[in-house]
Amino acid sequence: MSSVRQFKQWSPVIGNRVFIDASAVVLGNVTLSDDVSVWPQVSIRGDMHSISIGSRTSVQDNSVLHITHAGPFNADGWPLVIGSDVTIGHSVTLHGCHIGSRVLIGMGAIVMDGAIVGDEVVIAAGALVTPRKKLESGFLYAGSPAKQIRPLSSNELEFFTYSANNYVRLKDEYIDHYGSGHA
Repeated sequence: MSSVRQFKQWSPVIGNRVFIDASAVVLGNVTLSDDVSVWPQVSIRGDMHSISIGSRTSVQDNSVLHITHAGPFNADGWPLVIGSDVTIGHSVTLHGCHIGSRVLIGMGAIVMDGAIVGDEVVIAAGALVTPRKKLESGFLYAGSPAKQIRPLSSNELEFFTYSANNYVRLKDEYIDHYGSGHA
């Protein structure tokens, strides 16, 4: 079975020069914009709502991306929306939340249902962003539950596009090696 799978009436929409590792699963109502990279063992499951991932975003090994379904406790549910130039570290869980652009999400972090993460935010490794929490642009957040720690430096702000571009280069090497955007 392919890594990219239709579910019901939804088929993933894949942009230009996207890399999806053969061990990853991209299923259902999912849109991957240009230059997205999806690394080994990632699960992106848009089976009961939509998932949208912006350009130059990297989803690293063992991450789980899912939605919040519509039901009696949340009439509309929550899609998962991820901006551009986002680096999602290893073993991250994103569930029915909104992630802005130029964001770094550290290894093992969890962002829960209805949370809104502004642009240019760093979420530290292991942080827990609780349901419906709003993270203001331009800050580092850490802890469980995640708390605003300090403003980001100009060097940290420049790192977002560096990191995104670095993963675009690496994913291009994988595409060149495997001869396809879907290894």
